[in-house]
Amino acid sequence: MSQVIQAKTISFYSILLGAKYKVVKDVGKDIMHWTLSSNADLEWDITWIDNSADPSEFLKLKPYQKINYFPGIDCLSRKDRLSRNLIRLKKRFPEDYNFFPDTFVLPMDYNAFKLQFNKDSQQKTFIIKPQASSQGRGIFLTQTWKNVHNSHRYIAQRYISKPYLLEGLKFDLRIYVLVTSCDPLRIYLYEDGLARFATKPYKDPCGDNVNEICMHLTNYAINKNNSNFVFNSNESSDGVGHKRSLKSLMKVIQFILF
Repeated sequence: MSQVIQAKTISFYSILLGAKYKVVKDVGKDIMHWTLSSNADLEWDITWIDNSADPSEFLKLKPYQKINYFPGIDCLSRKDRLSRNLIRLKKRFPEDYNFFPDTFVLPMDYNAFKLQFNKDSQQKTFIIKPQASSQGRGIFLTQTWKNVHNSHRYIAQRYISKPYLLEGLKFDLRIYVLVTSCDPLRIYLYEDGLARFATKPYKDPCGDNVNEICMHLTNYAINKNNSNFVFNSNESSDGVGHKRSLKSLMKVIQFILF
């Protein structure tokens, strides 16, 4: 456990001080008015952990205590395990799970991945991602299997080479949900989110640009270091720069489409 608060009554909540991100502590203290403590031996109501919890921790919980993770959440949060689950579901429900590109979990699917480059003469591009990394670390594009070692743990996905662009740039959406129960399943969708933009105008992948990470990747951690990156310092103008609100993006898309 990372962070705990002394609870004088069950209605008085606590949150662990070990959270890596300051915003978690600020919300707990200044908005929720929780008492913060890093002493796990005290009585507490809510504990925050940055990584998935050990299953044994859930067995120790009292009826009123909550942790911000569910057991087995890494089946969704890790790229390799999520990919395996999606592949299984696609085999069982092909029409419902046709929304993601061809995916290979390496090295287990290495031979099948290698065969993708021999099927026809069409140039294929794959995006290669470490199985359990974040913030764009270790991601690269390849147009040959020879760039991918057969012992490395990667997720290989067919690259979508004709993406929807805005202002000539690739972008992705960060949509936030809160799952409060698995049985029954109860999910809350936040009304807003983020749109993250690449910082270099997009071109179809070819031998000359497959290494242009600021063209093909939209990760903030990567693009913020590009000299083209425009930071937004005015929260009232949330449709400016390379990191925008989801609401502002949807207004632009609706205007274009309708």
